Amino acid sequence: MSDIINIAIDGPSGAGKSTLAKRLAQELNFVYVDTGAMYRTVSLYAYRKGVDKSDSETIKSLLPEIHMDMIYGEDGTQQMLLNGENVSGLIRTSEISMYTSAVSAIPEVRAFLLEQQRALGRTKSILMDGRDIGTVVLPDAQIKIYLTAAPEARAERRWKELVEKGEQITLDEVLKDVIQRDENDINRPVAPLRQAEDAVLVDTTHCDLEQSYQLLLNTIRERM
Repeated sequence: MSDIINIAIDGPSGAGKSTLAKRLAQELNFVYVDTGAMYRTVSLYAYRKGVDKSDSETIKSLLPEIHMDMIYGEDGTQQMLLNGENVSGLIRTSEISMYTSAVSAIPEVRAFLLEQQRALGRTKSILMDGRDIGTVVLPDAQIKIYLTAAPEARAERRWKELVEKGEQITLDEVLKDVIQRDENDINRPVAPLRQAEDAVLVDTTHCDLEQSYQLLLNTIRERM
């Protein structure tokens, strides 16, 4: 392997990709890139403009107005800046999650972010997570993982996170959201969610957070 190593972690909504990837990147001394946060940031901008998530033409027209930056805290945590405003907390609501599922399927939005994402992997060792990292964004990544869990397990994890943040939402509502997002991501015409042929499948349905982390860390270290 070269000195620069790219690790791609793909998987469905609620699989714990971002939570685990942040910790893994810190342990391995890699730069963490949360591509989902990039799509959420675009979505937040359009949402604030009052644009319906199905109005792809208007959303496309807004892209030139969006300036996005990523900064990293001392602990390696990625923060998203939207036209200079830190929106890291604002992009994590259930409303923006559903909005993002539609926006991320727009080809022009994906093209808008694709080169930014690829450029990061050319100059430094990165750990990037998303839906199509191993298949589209970083097809030559040296290590690819497809992280998944049963919809019910993913919904329960997501529900607990949202309740802790003070959101009034039921587990059933979150499960419906997870199933709908899976449907949208798998069937979108551009860069659908799928496991890369050379990706290692890691299923954490019956694992808690610490078990999931150790499983992923061991899987990566075996391949490094």
